[in-house]
Amino acid sequence: EVQVVQSGGGLVQAGGSLKLSCAVSGLTFSHYAIGWFRQVPGKEREGVSSIRCSDNSIYYDDSVKGRFTITCDKVKKTVYLQMNSLKFEDTAVYFCAAEFAPSGSWVLFAPRMDYWGQGTQVTVSA
Repeated sequence: EVQVVQSGGGLVQAGGSLKLSCAVSGLTFSHYAIGWFRQVPGKEREGVSSIRCSDNSIYYDDSVKGRFTITCDKVKKTVYLQMNSLKFEDTAVYFCAAEFAPSGSWVLFAPRMDYWGQGTQVTVSA
């Protein structure tokens, strides 16, 4: 059984930091790209960042470049999203997801993801 379990999140003041974790089990970790999405009420889920740990291919949305850092621990099969210099507009429910992408390029696009985490709230107070 595939499991995608998120942890982290919470409430922080603008300018602060939070770290999200995404632990994956039940699949061949090296064959998957792991992505972070976020969603606010009334809007579509948007891709924030993704990584394929097998070759360290990384993507960041322009809105988080220079502030967010995605990393992975291959032994723990866990992907981390370090979020610094948080802004009010970063407030959202954040989701972790996995897409089967063993080689070549991939696109961080919600409908393409195969497995999803449970979501975690990130609230940035102005």
